Amino acid sequence: MRWTDGFIAVDWGTTNRRAYLVDGSSKCTQEFEDAKGVLSVPSGGFLAAVAEIRERLGDKPLLLAGMVGSNRGWVEAPYVACPAGIEELVSGLAGPSDREVIVPGVKDDANGRADVMRGEEVQLLGAIASGQVDPDALVCHPGTHNKWVVVRNGRIESFRTVMTGELFSLLKAHSILSDLLGGEVELGDAFREGVGVGLSSQDLPAELFSVRARVLLGKASRENAASFASGLLIGTDVRIGLSYPTSAQITVMGRPDLTSLYSAAIAAANRTATEVDGERCFLAGVVKIAEAMQ
Repeated sequence: MRWTDGFIAVDWGTTNRRAYLVDGSSKCTQEFEDAKGVLSVPSGGFLAAVAEIRERLGDKPLLLAGMVGSNRGWVEAPYVACPAGIEELVSGLAGPSDREVIVPGVKDDANGRADVMRGEEVQLLGAIASGQVDPDALVCHPGTHNKWVVVRNGRIESFRTVMTGELFSLLKAHSILSDLLGGEVELGDAFREGVGVGLSSQDLPAELFSVRARVLLGKASRENAASFASGLLIGTDVRIGLSYPTSAQITVMGRPDLTSLYSAAIAAANRTATEVDGERCFLAGVVKIAEAMQ
């Protein structure tokens, strides 16, 4: 079996999955996305879930990445250690058969640290392989669990995870701020004001309560509360990420709606960043892995 003759790549996360049909010329010819993440698959249900993917995209081998390889997924693909490149990912491939192969995650557990990623490693190394990210860079990967990644010599050297996206979702659903955070987050004055506070303040729990107090005391409008709170969290996130002692080029990689917010926050910290689309990077990564598997 030659993977470069065509395959299906799946970015299978906790709550969503995205599948791409890649042809023999490494081009994506068909794709779909749905909400059938690993937590929605019942016990013993992965064979049926995989069959459904093939029904939609064809009877091709599957290259799977993300939480499908976790201890909550189909078959666990153990983490490979930093520094990690394409070669390390290929050496750690796992799966139930040679037609369903799962990419391992990456761990950073040196010097008493403990951090992990699954799925982001494919995008990161794909971005490097395709020239979208410098081989020596600081990469910000926004999402539910934002990653700040130091890349050296084209490999993932170290990284740190910040739970910004999940924290915003929890505040929106379950906190005293929930009635204020239902509006759209917009890249405007309220967001930038929140970013400024997040960049300068060490007191995030107190600043979060001020989101409510500002509205109650007439110092801010209810309509801008979500933008201010998002800016506050992202500004704090950026302050953490920029604490890495590196002057390397910063790249923000992911969905454009998120990369634009993080790029604005990075600019407020007097640094510049380039933005790249995470989906394109993922496709470049799976193609590189498929080539290395021949």
